[in-house]
Amino acid sequence: MSGLRDRLLRMRAQQTAQAERLAGMVEQPEEIKDDGASAANASDAADELPAAASASGLPPEWDALGVRLVESAEGMFLVRESRYPFSHRHGIHQLAELPGTQPSLAAFDKQTSAFREVSNVLFLDLETTGLGVGAGNVPFMVGLAYVEDEVFVVEQMLIRHPAEERAMIAYLCGMLPSFTHLVTYNGRTFDWPVLYNRFILNGYRNFNWEPVHIDLLHPSRSVWRNTLVSCKLSHVEEERLGITRSEDVPGSLAPAIYFQYLSDGDPGPLLGVFRHNEIDMLSLAALAIRFGHFLGGGVGSAIPLPAEAEELLRTGLWLEKMGKGDLAEPLYALFAEHPRPTVKCLCLLAERDKKCGNWHRAVLLWQKAVQAAEEAAWPEYEAHIELAMYYEHRTKAFDQALALAEQAFEIAARRHAGVRLEAKRRAILEGIRKRINRLQMKRSKE
Repeated sequence: MSGLRDRLLRMRAQQTAQAERLAGMVEQPEEIKDDGASAANASDAADELPAAASASGLPPEWDALGVRLVESAEGMFLVRESRYPFSHRHGIHQLAELPGTQPSLAAFDKQTSAFREVSNVLFLDLETTGLGVGAGNVPFMVGLAYVEDEVFVVEQMLIRHPAEERAMIAYLCGMLPSFTHLVTYNGRTFDWPVLYNRFILNGYRNFNWEPVHIDLLHPSRSVWRNTLVSCKLSHVEEERLGITRSEDVPGSLAPAIYFQYLSDGDPGPLLGVFRHNEIDMLSLAALAIRFGHFLGGGVGSAIPLPAEAEELLRTGLWLEKMGKGDLAEPLYALFAEHPRPTVKCLCLLAERDKKCGNWHRAVLLWQKAVQAAEEAAWPEYEAHIELAMYYEHRTKAFDQALALAEQAFEIAARRHAGVRLEAKRRAILEGIRKRINRLQMKRSKE
C-alpha cells in the first residue's frame, strides 16, 4: 500500500503542476494587449500544450473504450454506458422475457407478498484489485445494470486511480437508494460487503440502503451442485444458458490488467475488462430470467425439463424450499419414473416423502435403491436400513426387516473392511448389530 500511496501523491503533484502551467498559458493579465508579441507568445505556449483532448474531455487514447468523464464536487471518474433493446438475445434467453419473469422472483423476498417494478431492480458486479473483503481490496470497476423504458442499461464506472474513488462512491450514494432489489452472483459474501466497506472508508458511514438481495449463486448451487463441473457463473451460463464467450478476458486477470494500466497509463487493455464485466451483467439478467421461469411454473414450457435425474430432483427440492410445493410435485413424479436415478437421489426424495408422510412413494423409492445396490460394485446401505425400520415399526413385517438389516450389516462390513474403524463407523456397525438382535427377538416371540 505504501507504493500505491507514493504513486498517488506523485500523480496528484503532476496534475497540480499541469493545471498551474495551463492556467499560466490561458489566463492573460489585463494590461497585456492582443499585439504581435502576445500572439507570438501564444504560439510558443501552444507548442508546449499536451495533445488535444477528445470531445469527452479525455485524451484520445480513451476514445476506443467509449467512456465519458463525470465530474462533481467530490472529484471525477469515468462511466461507460451500453444500452440493449428488449429484443436483444443473450444465449437462449431474450431480454424481453425479463418483465414477465421478474414478478416470480418475489419468492426471494420473505417480507413482502409481491415483487416491485422491474425498473426497481439493480444488477451489480464488481471488478476488484484482490479477492478479499478487507480494506485493501479496491473495486476499480463497478458494473450496474437496470431497466429503463424497455431498454436494458449497463452502466460501468471506472476509477483511473484511487483518488477518484470518493467521487464514484458519492455517485453511487445518490443512485442506489432508488432501487428496491439487488441481484448479484456471490454478492452476498463478496460484491456487496466489498462495496459497503468502501462507503465507510470514504466517509459515508450514514449511508443506508437495504434492498431485497437476490444472490443467484445460492439457488444455482441448490439446483446444479452435482450436475455441473462448477457453479461459477461462466460454467452456468455456458452449460444452462447457452452463452459462449469468445476472446473473453478472465476475471482473474482483471486486477493485473488494472495494475498494468496504473503503471504505464495505457487504457487500451482495460477494454477487455469492460467487455468481461458487461457480459457478466447480461448473464446475470439471463440467469434471473431462468430462475423466474422456475418460480413461475415455466419448467417444461418456457424452459426445457432437466434431462438428468439429479437436476430434476434438486430443482423440485429448491422450488419446495421457496414455497412452490405445487410446482415441485410434478418434478418429483417425473424423477420417480426416471430410468437412471442414483441411489443417493432415491434416498434423498424418499427422506423428503418420509417427513411429509408420503410413505407409499418413499417405500417404492427405497425398494428401487435396494435393487440398485444389488447391482452396484460398491453398494450403499442407507435404503436397507430405512426400509428395515419401515417394516419393523409400521407393518410389523419382522422377517423382511431382519433380512434387510442383515444385508445392510454385510454391505457396511464390506465397505469398512481393511479400514481403521473410527468412532462413527463403529457406531454405525453397532447400531445395525443391535437392530438385528432386536428383530431376532421380536421374530422369536411371534
